[in-house]
Amino acid sequence: MAQSDLSVEGGGKSGPAQGPEDFDVSQREDVAKLRKHAVGLGGVLFLTVTGSAPISAMLFNTPIIVGFGQGAGAPAAFMFATIVLVIFSVGYVAMARKKTTAGGFYSYISHGLGREAGIGTGFGSVIAYSVFEASLCGGFAYFLGLKLNAFGVNIAWPWLALGMVVLISALTYFDVRISSTVLAIGLISEIAILLIFDIFMFAHGNTNWGAINPVKAFQAFPAQGKLAAGAIGIGLFFAFWSWVGFEMAPNYGEESRDPKRIVPRAMYISVIGLGIFYTITSWAPLSGYATTHAAIAQAQTNPADFYLTPAKLYAGQWVSSIMSYLIITGSFACGMAFHNTAARYMYSLGRENLLPAAVGRTHPKWKSPHIASVTQSVIAAIIIALFAIFTGTNDPTSQAYVQVYGLMAVMGVIIILSVQALVSLGILVYYERFHRDEVHWWKTRLAPVLAFVSQAYVVYLLFTNIGFLGASSYSYAYWLGPVDLVVVLSGIAMAFYLRRRNPAKYERAGRLINEGL
Repeated sequence: MAQSDLSVEGGGKSGPAQGPEDFDVSQREDVAKLRKHAVGLGGVLFLTVTGSAPISAMLFNTPIIVGFGQGAGAPAAFMFATIVLVIFSVGYVAMARKKTTAGGFYSYISHGLGREAGIGTGFGSVIAYSVFEASLCGGFAYFLGLKLNAFGVNIAWPWLALGMVVLISALTYFDVRISSTVLAIGLISEIAILLIFDIFMFAHGNTNWGAINPVKAFQAFPAQGKLAAGAIGIGLFFAFWSWVGFEMAPNYGEESRDPKRIVPRAMYISVIGLGIFYTITSWAPLSGYATTHAAIAQAQTNPADFYLTPAKLYAGQWVSSIMSYLIITGSFACGMAFHNTAARYMYSLGRENLLPAAVGRTHPKWKSPHIASVTQSVIAAIIIALFAIFTGTNDPTSQAYVQVYGLMAVMGVIIILSVQALVSLGILVYYERFHRDEVHWWKTRLAPVLAFVSQAYVVYLLFTNIGFLGASSYSYAYWLGPVDLVVVLSGIAMAFYLRRRNPAKYERAGRLINEGL
């Protein structure tokens, strides 16, 4: 039977009591499906929290927040982000309990704001997670290159980054449980060493209690001598970037054992757990500096050692050394998690024929989205190759770390925060239009509104401070937002085209769910 003949879940005309039409693929043999019951709560947590990469978030992002954002108020910035993302999760969980789908943002926005917005943000999400993998490959290559140099081995950063792409591609081609196991090992080890670091730092004393004053999240520090002034928008943006990955839980709904229970739990555990952990671990290194000025100076002039220097002084060389290795493995694990999510977005769009149908197939044995996975690997490799060609290979700090890692991350996070804001709006609209009897003043009204406004505000702050990113020779940073917008608008244009020329395909867009789990 043709895919256009998919039966409609709930049937009939959409209405307040029935909701939008869905296509339940659970009982269909002609629609490629992911391996069901493959992972439990722990597996989903490892697949999503590793995307947030705690050690990368701390060692990469905290120095930027301290050095160019809130200064000693970095923990307060993480506290603010925690509150906003917990509020966002309230509505997100309400939607996850309604719809089980590999499409995540794409499907939820389609249900709430319509197929046009859904397809546009679906394409945007594919781009975001695609560039995230390339971004982490840049960070991985930078730190692995430094470690190899210490042993007298010199390998150009593009080859190290491409090696990571190939290894990730090989691992993710198979059963999702292989990815879950690899990510579990990486996540547990990096959290363990950071907790050891925290204990040593707080035991040392010199705790700056003002760092957790919530007001500090909205205070930047002035220029001091040769030190540049901080910017609130930059600090908050990189705080939110530290969480990117936790929102991937619904994308694994079709592969989890009990999605209606596991996905909500994974969401709350990850966002709250990471929030507490980030606040403490961004606070801890401040104890290792005599003054706030000294911490800011280190963050601006030598960010790579912002954590490693106090670790060496107060915890011992062994802690500093282990952290220097785990930042490499953590970058790899993070890139692998983003690869998995990008592949599932492509798979979701492919099985609805919004991308080539082959992308929507699963492996006959492993039930992995193997073609989408290989496609994502090719995209990541192309991005790395383009940076190598146009920026060069002789300056890993600028080319691999600042540009590939830093600017590709910015490009992706612009989309993710914008899309999360739209998801919140979509959830509000969905419940008001189709499930009025289930509307809750907090879960489906106030929480989505607060999440929409706060996340839109953070995106606004980023653009008001884009000059910080576009300085020096990186002026193309000014084009990151417009490029994202073009991708989303292209998806919306495609939706209008399908509505006119291919109504059957248009009707399926963002509406494939799997409720037979």
